[in-house]
Amino acid sequence: MALSQDAPARRGRKYKAPPETSHIEVLVTKKSNGKPISNAAVVFNPTKDGKDVGSLEVKTDPEGKAIIDVIPTGSLVRVQIIANGYATFAEDYLVTEPSKQISVVMLRPQEQISAYEENHGKASERKPGVQEPAKPGKTTPPAAPDSKTTTVPPSKSTAPPTGPTPPQQ
Repeated sequence: MALSQDAPARRGRKYKAPPETSHIEVLVTKKSNGKPISNAAVVFNPTKDGKDVGSLEVKTDPEGKAIIDVIPTGSLVRVQIIANGYATFAEDYLVTEPSKQISVVMLRPQEQISAYEENHGKASERKPGVQEPAKPGKTTPPAAPDSKTTTVPPSKSTAPPTGPTPPQQ
């Protein structure tokens, strides 16, 4: 059976074209100085028509950019950014256009908010642990013996025997 050039291409049974996708570019910077954060994890969780499409993770490059081209157009995308030493960021975006640029400014961790005290704007009082390992500090030299303390010389009974030692087996 010969096909002419004008005939529609036969793709087989129940062919369904892939959905249109959008180009999303995320720029991650520090709030303190505006410099980009490299190697931050950017997690995309798209949902379309109430169905979870799956999650994808991209690391930022040295310019602080994470680029992805497989998010379906018309979906709601939760963008979550995890960077070492910064508070986790998460926000939902509706992707309706073929290209979207998102700029995110990362903050240092804040103190946990309480309904009983005013915490707005307070810096975190983080302690070394899971979030940040304790860094070894300078070791102090041992203190010199004090004139008040006395040292007792070892007794002769505790001294090791002198002479040849028996061979060990």
